Amino acid sequence: MNEIVRYLAVGVLNTLFGYGCFSVLLYLGLHYSVASLLATVLGVLFNFKSFGQLVFNSRDNSRFVRFVGVYLLAYLVNVAALALLTRMGLNAYAAGAVLLLPMAALTYILHKRFVFHHA
Repeated sequence: MNEIVRYLAVGVLNTLFGYGCFSVLLYLGLHYSVASLLATVLGVLFNFKSFGQLVFNSRDNSRFVRFVGVYLLAYLVNVAALALLTRMGLNAYAAGAVLLLPMAALTYILHKRFVFHHA
């Protein structure tokens, strides 16, 4: 299985985990920016090992800081896009769902170029 297919397969698992966290946090009454931040933090911890080992064949924990940097940037992009989409009339659940694939593409490119480029 090639790397992009593995990334997508592992990404489905990671996305279910992350969006599940986001949805539960929204349901609990948190603002979408806080829900997104907490879901991202939980997702980063879960995703580091799954992407590193299952996609990029890396067990190098020294890459964690760069991995976190990718997710920090992704969080900022995601919250800005959530704000835009909610201002356009989408509710936060739908806006989060709309952003799933674009955010997956962004994080794959950033992981490939800046985190696991030598794995």
